[in-house]
Order: sequence, then C-alpha cells, then structure tokens
Amino acid sequence: MPFARLATATTPTCHIGLGLAAVGRPGYINLGRDRDLGEERSVEALRARTHELLDAAYAQGVRYIDAARSYGRAEEFLAGWLAANPGIDDVVIGSKWGYTYTADWSTDAEHHEIKDHSLATYERQRAETDALLGERLDLYQIHSVTPDSPALTDKKLHAELAEAAAGGLTVGISTSGPAQADAIRAALAVEADGQPLFRTVQATYNLLETSAEPALAEAHDAGLTVIVKEGMANGRLADPHAPQILRDVAAETGLGCDAVALACILRRPWAGVVLSGAATVVQLTSNLHAPAVDLTDEQLDRLATLTEDPHSYWQHRGSLPWH
Repeated sequence: MPFARLATATTPTCHIGLGLAAVGRPGYINLGRDRDLGEERSVEALRARTHELLDAAYAQGVRYIDAARSYGRAEEFLAGWLAANPGIDDVVIGSKWGYTYTADWSTDAEHHEIKDHSLATYERQRAETDALLGERLDLYQIHSVTPDSPALTDKKLHAELAEAAAGGLTVGISTSGPAQADAIRAALAVEADGQPLFRTVQATYNLLETSAEPALAEAHDAGLTVIVKEGMANGRLADPHAPQILRDVAAETGLGCDAVALACILRRPWAGVVLSGAATVVQLTSNLHAPAVDLTDEQLDRLATLTEDPHSYWQHRGSLPWH
C-alpha cells in the first residue's frame, strides 16, 4: 500500500494532501475563483501556479498529490514537477479516470467533462496517464462512482483493474452525490479472484455534508485508506462565504475558517488523508494550520449544527457555475 509511506511520517501535515482540481484547468466551480486566479489563465500561467503550489506543499510536509484525467492538464503539470525534482521520491501520487476533459481550455464550454466508466475509457485513459506519470503513479481511482455506475458490476473491468493491482498499482474509487454511502458499501463488496478489489475510497465530507460518515468508517475498518475531498465545500466554508457559526469559532481559535473546517475532518478516526484544494500558496498555508487547531466539545457541538440535508447540499453544488 503506498499510503503505508505516510504512516511513518512525522510532520503534522503529512495527512493533508494537495488536490489539483482548481489549478489544472482555467474553469472550475469553486467560489472566489476569479479573485484567486485573476484573468491570466494561460496554460503556462497555471503550470507555473501548480508548480509553485507543489513546491510549497512539499516544503510544508504534504506527501499526497491528487490529480485526474478530467482536471485539464493537471497530470501534465504534475509530471513536469516530478521530472524537475527527481530527488523527491517520498510523495504518494494518485489520479483518477472516468471523466474526459472536454472544455479545451475554455471557461464557458457547454460541457467541461464527460463521464464514462466503461472498460474502453479505462484502457484509453490508463494509457494517457501512464504516458505522463508512468511508474510514479501509486493510486488510480474510478472518478465519481455512484450506486448505478457500471464500474461496480463490470467483471471485465474488474479483471483489468485486478491485473493492474497485481502489478503494484493501488486501485480505488471516488464518490459523489447524495448516495455516497450506498456507492461506498457497494464498492466494499466488489471482489476479484476472491479478494477485495478497491483499497481506497475518496469521498466528499465536510461540515455541511456528513452523510457518508458511517460508510467511510466501515471502509476504514475494512482496511481501506479514506481520502476526503471537498472539505471546504467548494469554498462555501471559506471566507467570505463561511457561515457565521464557523466564523465565530474561527475567531475564538485565532485561525482561519478553512483551518477550522479541515481540523474537524482530521479529527475523524477514519480519515487517512484530507485534501486541500488550494489555488494559492496563501490558501495552502492557511489550510495547513489545520493540525494546530484545538477545538472544545462546545465548539464542535456548535459546528455540528451546520450539517445540511445531503440532497439539498448536492443540489446546491450542482447549481454552482463554472468560473
């Protein structure tokens, strides 16, 4: 398991990862994106920004990097950074397949990505990822699995994934939508050659959307590494959009709303890696204060009142425009 490398790490930030969704392409749904990136979003500008973030993340103890085929040129940018830093051999690299990026570097495309969990898409995208990341790839995840995904029942796909796992690649899933718990439990039941196929699960979990928690605890108990994405709820838990309760607690701690929000996730015993989706080094540095946040039971009780109905949460997320 590649994540065993994190078990012996001593830096407090080693269980915070850097996700590249916000910087691998010019358009994304995170709030505040216009302020974060400005108008200069050329390939070279975002390549430089990604490398700056990777430099800062590594220097501050981050050891997991998360990309995807649909994150524009994220894999390409990451591959370039790895090639420029050949001495860095202690990071865990994860990517995802199942969505194809279709916006062609536009922020106002009709469709930014197209989902397809077929065996043909896996074979094509695996070759594309291998061409960029090669042996540096540790984890390959099926992107945004839902309970009705054919990836949960396609035996030919399972056989190819099992072959990749036998060759040393860890195979996992990511989930999305109000039925994340159902997708996680279905994935836990998938076997190949009598053995569990998936060894990691990446799911949305934050102060607003906690519905997957019981299933994530089950995945952890079954030996899977749990990766948490969207801990900032696509910017809804960051200033200036954060709810007043979160702002109040952050003021009491003397740290940012983002650090408090991520700290609540780090406290969960099943959380293996919590992703930062920072688009600037300032945001990243603030996120990395999360391990230093000390919350009282009373503060945690107040923050727990922020939880939303999962269907409402995902309906709101689906309405966010691409900036």
